[in-house]
Amino acid sequence: MSEPRDLLSGPLADVPDAAAILEAATVFEGKVFDVERETASFHGGTMVREYSTHHGAVAVLPMDEDGRVLLINQYRHPVRARLWEIPAGLLDVDGEAPLAAAKRELAEETDLVADTWSEPLVYFPSPGQSDEQVTLFEARDLHPAPQAHPRTDEEAEIVLRWVPLEEALEAAFAGRIGNAALLIALLAADARRR
Repeated sequence: MSEPRDLLSGPLADVPDAAAILEAATVFEGKVFDVERETASFHGGTMVREYSTHHGAVAVLPMDEDGRVLLINQYRHPVRARLWEIPAGLLDVDGEAPLAAAKRELAEETDLVADTWSEPLVYFPSPGQSDEQVTLFEARDLHPAPQAHPRTDEEAEIVLRWVPLEEALEAAFAGRIGNAALLIALLAADARRR
């Protein structure tokens, strides 16, 4: 393990630094994630942590030539709400690269394809309870996909809405929208345009 004082110099960057695992067990196996319980050696003692293991995910902010972003609204059962989001999905196809997954999700959720893709931004949405890593892209030069995608479950009632980036940012800062991927994508798009 690194010493915390070693983090005070050099370029700002997260540092891979795995604690020694003394015991590990899978305590739940699910369709989308599993739950692990691990006992780790840390700071001269031990700590027990439970966390979900996750395939990882991708998210896409579609943006048109007028500076509007395409948002989707869908029902999210854990929070009992219909949230404004961006197209996103799991990295659950063996060997599929994040960009290929992002292209697939964009087509599946919006019936659009993009010719231009930004460099990815990678983030951990909840590192205290999950190992999930999300790769975020911005998609531009959009046009209709060759065919529409059939939608089921939560996706069956997806609503699409084009929104000026400024309006979406205002909704974010007013606390009216709260999906993490959307908030990060909006801030990243705003930073890119500046």
